[in-house]
Amino acid sequence: MYKTHTCGELRSAHIGQAVTLAGWVHRQRDHGGVTFIDLRDRYGLVQIVGDPALPGLEVIQDARQEWVLQISGEVRRRPAGAENPNLATGEIEVEVKQCQVLNPSKPLPFLINKDEDIDENVRLKYRYLDLRRERMQKNMVLRHKVIKFMRDYLSEREFIEVETPFLFKTTPEGARDFLVPSRMQPGTFYALPQSPQQLKQLLMVAGVDRYFQIARCMRDEDLRGDRQLEFTQLDLEMSFVERDDVLDLVEGLFTDMVKQILPEKRLLASPWPRLTHAEAVERYGSDKPDMRFGMEVYNLGDIFAGSDFRVFQMALESGGVIKCIVAPGCSEYTRKEVDALTEFAKTQGAKGLATLALSAEGVRGTAQKFIKPEEVEAIQQRTGAKTGDLVLFVADSNSVANKTLSALRLLFRDKLNLADPNLLAFAWVVDFPMFEWSEEEQKWDAAHHPFTMPKMEDLPKFETDPGQILSDAYDMVLNGYETASGSIRIHRSDIQHKVFELLGLKDEEIQSKFGHLIEAFEYGAPPHGGMAPGIDRLVMIFADEPNIREVIAFPKNQAGRDVMAEAPSPASERQLQELHIRVVEPEKSDK
Repeated sequence: MYKTHTCGELRSAHIGQAVTLAGWVHRQRDHGGVTFIDLRDRYGLVQIVGDPALPGLEVIQDARQEWVLQISGEVRRRPAGAENPNLATGEIEVEVKQCQVLNPSKPLPFLINKDEDIDENVRLKYRYLDLRRERMQKNMVLRHKVIKFMRDYLSEREFIEVETPFLFKTTPEGARDFLVPSRMQPGTFYALPQSPQQLKQLLMVAGVDRYFQIARCMRDEDLRGDRQLEFTQLDLEMSFVERDDVLDLVEGLFTDMVKQILPEKRLLASPWPRLTHAEAVERYGSDKPDMRFGMEVYNLGDIFAGSDFRVFQMALESGGVIKCIVAPGCSEYTRKEVDALTEFAKTQGAKGLATLALSAEGVRGTAQKFIKPEEVEAIQQRTGAKTGDLVLFVADSNSVANKTLSALRLLFRDKLNLADPNLLAFAWVVDFPMFEWSEEEQKWDAAHHPFTMPKMEDLPKFETDPGQILSDAYDMVLNGYETASGSIRIHRSDIQHKVFELLGLKDEEIQSKFGHLIEAFEYGAPPHGGMAPGIDRLVMIFADEPNIREVIAFPKNQAGRDVMAEAPSPASERQLQELHIRVVEPEKSDK
């Protein structure tokens, strides 16, 4: 055996025992003829002590960071005053009797034993080293615990885990597919799954009434801090359920998970708040609100209906809105700071930003000379703004005002530290619109996906007013992120066909792309629904990390590259010939 114990398990109860350990040199220190090494493995650190002058122990003086050692020795109590209360093994040390170098290490590209700022591309190039760091080890363990809890929780409730294929056909999930050429059927392609959506619905038709899967999904889309080309979700589906059955199950799962594996965190509320999509957007400017703090959005259109402020008049006359948020304690912002906020608002699509500072010396700000005293009083009554606060107004279309104020709200959240990082503000957003109008393509698009059941009472609106149809879709939001999306699904072929037609699909296209699904619905498909919490994003929030790359073992960088393995990489000419593929290089610009 390479070891009898792990480095992290030794305690005072082991004093006097002979042990064998194996691990990495975390730190090495020479003190007057005695060498101290902090030996590390996944389970923790332990101090080992040896005299390099003794036969066979010369190597402990030569050992450097990240050398792999095997040592044998005896556990003893540390000398009085030398204990380390910050270390689980801090009461003891191991006196080395034998030491063997299992593998030395080259000089490191960065330090493992310090949590310092390192260029991310360097970390990703040497990811196998980066993963040795304590922070990353904790994240990997947390991710494991989250996934194990999900599996155990659902298995105890009669769910069964079913694997669905990676090679399927293209599906309308809102992003580009990764295509895989078929060697055996030249000119045809599989698509990697954006989600197992159709397959899990077919499992419901098959009578697998409670399904789940820790599903790997792929979407060829631009990357962000909370998005990767490939990601992992808890995919689940249930038959003979209504919306609240699904919500109650998932809420129970995460409520219990927080109690058991995140004891340092607390829930904002239990049961979780439920907001309609319209209410969430009206109150927070977003359908994924961070509810850990206030700063809600207020509509002031009625207060300024008779305003002399031309900017406000023009917004209302064109069918727009006047909305605001209140930044607490920010009345003393300088003109330079207000100008920076205005420039930020413009990046969100707003034409500008008006401000009103409620200072102890009186009202001032860019809108001060245009707003009457009675309007100021009405604003304070509606918003609760008080002396010392800064009111920020956007007069624009409703969508632009919501987007801008939502972004400003999150900006102030971070600037003013308004959100407790140990507070988990889970909430449900329900009753989403079924369709969105695409100005660019001049057609209706599915707001969620085309397999979502519309509200049954809204079915007559397919012919009269599709924009007013609500769906049985729902999102799980957490601290400003959408962390799960789901819906009650269409299980009737006539409704599914009607949805596809409204989206502009012809009969031949419907048959070629979705004929297998529509036909399956004609063989006794049960009512069903489900959702898919995103594991990467959830673990990112639970671990207080700034992006999901910190909780994925081998992520791609912001450019979508694996800088460790240098992927993607060109295929050989032989591979291309076997797949009947010719690479067409993009045309070079003259610029």
